[in-house]
Amino acid sequence: MTEALRILLVDDHPLVREGLRARLQAEGGYEVVAEAGDAESAMQALVREQPELVVMDVGLKQGNGIELAAQMLARRPELHLLMFSMYDNPEYVQRALQAGARGYVLKDASAGEILVAIEAVRAGGTFLSPGVSRRMFRAQAPRPILTPRESEILSALARGETSKQIARALDLSVRTVETHRQNIKRKLDLEGPAELMRYALAHAREPGGDR
Repeated sequence: MTEALRILLVDDHPLVREGLRARLQAEGGYEVVAEAGDAESAMQALVREQPELVVMDVGLKQGNGIELAAQMLARRPELHLLMFSMYDNPEYVQRALQAGARGYVLKDASAGEILVAIEAVRAGGTFLSPGVSRRMFRAQAPRPILTPRESEILSALARGETSKQIARALDLSVRTVETHRQNIKRKLDLEGPAELMRYALAHAREPGGDR
């Protein structure tokens, strides 16, 4: 009889961990040996329990899941690591894969998809949720060049400035700033202010352009 796969769950939401644990235990063949809600306890559980696979949230209240994944793999290169996230942003996916994760599954995925992801990673393969794959494919296209003014506004957004503050600083109307924001989102295929802000924080440069 095949031994159960030893799994460590890392997520700062207890209800998420509880749901995952219940699903895995109901399936059989999996043993959740530990849970952790932050980086420190996750590393302690990694050493103490010696799991074979880690299911890790990208966003942790105390620490960054992608950085933690890299630290875990530096300590245990043979570890199988699956990222579990509510974000389908290609930037996060690329960083997770570069850190050594073998899969990236969305939190709104079906239980069946999560199990397929775990088995794919366990077997040494890779797995990306279909929604993630679509975003990654679109991201392969050359990124549109922003105008100097758009780059300037993106940098201001990354500094936490509001449209009103940006308008005042650049001697523009608030409506003009909002139009630039809409153009940036359209060019970069971003949805909503939260995704625009995440992009700004990850990519914005000081005025001079999107180089």
